[in-house]
Amino acid sequence: MSSAASRPTAGPFDRGHTDDLMAFLTASPSPYHAVASAAERLEKAGFRRVEETAAWDGTSGGKYVIRGGAIIAWYVPEGAAAHTPYRIVGAHTDSPNLRVKPRPDMGAQGWRQVAVEVYGGTLLNTWLDRDLGLAGRLTLRDGSHHLVNVDRPLLRVPQLAIHLDRSANDGLKLDRQRHMQPIWGIGEVHEGDLISFVAAEAGVDAEDVTGWDLMVHAVDAPAYLGRDQELLAGPRMDNLLSVHAAVAALASLAGRDDLPYIPVLAAFDHEENGSEADTGAQGPLLGNVLERSVYARGGSYEDRARAFAGTVCLSSDTGHAVHPNYAERHDPTHHPRVNGGPILKVNVNQRYATDGSGRAVFAAACEKAGVPWQSFVSNNDMPCGTTIGPITAARHGISTVDIGVAILSMHSARELCGADDPFLLANALVAFLEG
Repeated sequence: MSSAASRPTAGPFDRGHTDDLMAFLTASPSPYHAVASAAERLEKAGFRRVEETAAWDGTSGGKYVIRGGAIIAWYVPEGAAAHTPYRIVGAHTDSPNLRVKPRPDMGAQGWRQVAVEVYGGTLLNTWLDRDLGLAGRLTLRDGSHHLVNVDRPLLRVPQLAIHLDRSANDGLKLDRQRHMQPIWGIGEVHEGDLISFVAAEAGVDAEDVTGWDLMVHAVDAPAYLGRDQELLAGPRMDNLLSVHAAVAALASLAGRDDLPYIPVLAAFDHEENGSEADTGAQGPLLGNVLERSVYARGGSYEDRARAFAGTVCLSSDTGHAVHPNYAERHDPTHHPRVNGGPILKVNVNQRYATDGSGRAVFAAACEKAGVPWQSFVSNNDMPCGTTIGPITAARHGISTVDIGVAILSMHSARELCGADDPFLLANALVAFLEG
């Protein structure tokens, strides 16, 4: 761990960054909203959207591409050569939750319910007895998409009372199909009711809705926690905390034509279920964008190869802070603490992509920013999760380092981090992207 002070000695971000993260989390109940929120921030910094179906030019400045719940953004300094390497921060926009099925209207015993499917490695019990909203996008007959966010108490997954399950506190077992379908009213079930309601919320005609990607979210707002408010509780920190930090870092570099690299944000969808999607890290989106940027600046395949060979990616995703009640589940010599700065994630079996060279790059960025950092490795008896890091390294031949912020309650409907760690991460990312 670095011996730097608990707050950065250089860099543009302070506790106000954490306040803005709270607003970003609230505005981003789905990957589609997260992408829209990111794009709004980038637009304010002078970035402009380019379409994948359009011809690209080689002009300098900030640009971004949106595909579904994924966004790739980059800043080309004035005079950047076609073989200029990239500095990439990778993250993902999706979080484990409950997602609406194609035939959502169901019910039993006089209750009206919504049929949902469990998405990702969700901590199911955290969705019980919680006020839930509904958000996502509607697809209309003409192919257009409309965001919708019912950000008020609408749904609830009621737990069985202790009187009817005396063993609940000895080990709660939830059936994903039978026990996780939320209620949203009483009365007869009519097919089309939910989509008609959601369409009205979005201000569109239900008859025009031919598709939807809708998901449940907790409506309680992010909040500072603790006597001294040194903690932050909120939803979707895995991994919107990293997305927000990367957007802020990239936006802060707009107008910097002295950069030796082209800084890039790559925020993918569907990481929580394997990244196998056209918007996931397994797909071609990132490689296409980087290659097209090379070719748009008059580059050749040789320039593309040179650019990729000099590129480094930080795969930023949350990791596990040491848990006070379960310290034995962690590696005995690696106990990341909240507000201790970002973590360097290592796994020799390549569940994380970090190696010694990557460690040096990350350490240099943290030292430049005056940011402390920590190392994370899993207990040998505990299977290790993975990230977009190994995928990015293998698919594109790009040197990749896995990092993140240490949190508690990962994959819960509401997670917990240190209130200083978001801006510490953002400052480290600025230093990394600067080179």
